[in-house]
Amino acid sequence: MQIFENIENAFKSRNTKELKKARLLFAFMSYPWLVRVAGIIASLVIRMKLPHGWLIRPTVFSHFCGGETLEESGGVINHLAEFRVRSVTDYAAENKNSDDEIEAVMKEVLRTIDFAAGNPFVPFAVFKPTALAPVDLLTLASSYSPSAIKNNSEIEKFLARIKTLCQAAYDNDVPVMIDAEESYYQAIIDQAATEMMKLFNKEKAMVFNTLQMYRHDRLDFLNESIRMAEENNYYLGLKLVRGAYMDQERKRARIMGYPSPIHPDKESTDKAFNTALTNCIRNIDRTSIFVGTHNEESLLLLTGLMKKFNIDNTDPRIFVSQLYGMSDHISFNMASLSYNVAKYLPYGPVEYLLPYLIRRAEENRSVTGQAGRELHLINLEIKRRNLLKIKNHDNR
Repeated sequence: MQIFENIENAFKSRNTKELKKARLLFAFMSYPWLVRVAGIIASLVIRMKLPHGWLIRPTVFSHFCGGETLEESGGVINHLAEFRVRSVTDYAAENKNSDDEIEAVMKEVLRTIDFAAGNPFVPFAVFKPTALAPVDLLTLASSYSPSAIKNNSEIEKFLARIKTLCQAAYDNDVPVMIDAEESYYQAIIDQAATEMMKLFNKEKAMVFNTLQMYRHDRLDFLNESIRMAEENNYYLGLKLVRGAYMDQERKRARIMGYPSPIHPDKESTDKAFNTALTNCIRNIDRTSIFVGTHNEESLLLLTGLMKKFNIDNTDPRIFVSQLYGMSDHISFNMASLSYNVAKYLPYGPVEYLLPYLIRRAEENRSVTGQAGRELHLINLEIKRRNLLKIKNHDNR
């Protein structure tokens, strides 16, 4: 883990006051029952439209989010860029239903594409499909035959919206990532992403699909995607992640009586992720990847594969990413070695970001998991700074 062990480098972007606030935040997340209660209360507060910004904004929001607007996020983007870490601005809108809501999202995502086109520190745009169509429609579309989809005007509107965003990204030379959703309505998204790649990825990867590798069918899907890209002469763009909806997926499968689409354990997921990573690097002449992970072993595998296949650290076909506010020991140390690193930087109104923030809290709710690791590293850095302060005082 040597490349991740420089703690001073990891936290050089944060002052001691910010580190102490982060320590309190991750200490809170170490208690599962507190996280569950806080999530319930936060959801109720938003539903009842009670004042909440005064509590959420200066705490969990400021640590994990860029701001409420794209312009407000600019300060974070510029600060990260001082340390060779770029940003992916993610407008955190999801689960929209009305045409007015969806059109508002479309305008904002188009703004993020324009923003990225004029900012060298923002290498990608991104959007969530559930911000462009109701979940019920996507679920229906994923169960339809391709011919039936063509006869459904609402599904056609959804596909047209995706094409509009991909066209804007292509015109502005900004690669765009289509986020993954839950498995039971992912099929229509996969179909749309593939069609967009056939259209816009003729010279290089401009449209990226997202593979959640905790699904046991994704390795086969990946291999088929590589085959199709070669057969149809286009470049494959892929964002690789482990996945974000494990509890929901397993619960739905149990209730509805079908086999879970999720690997049975973490070891199986890790193996699938690392195999996908290896397959992509072996096919790097056809595939560009955006590796979204906080897993050190997977990233050491990636760096080893890059050396093995003589791929330069700065190769634009390979990006790695961690969420803003997490795993700075990975992001900043890899950036210092000239790997392409981008923090995933969500922004938007506090109420839009609540589902995202609850997911972050839930995935950190263990002293032996992410929260424990963050706490340990933050404590090491605070201790180092305190010792340095004492040493400098004694040398005066």
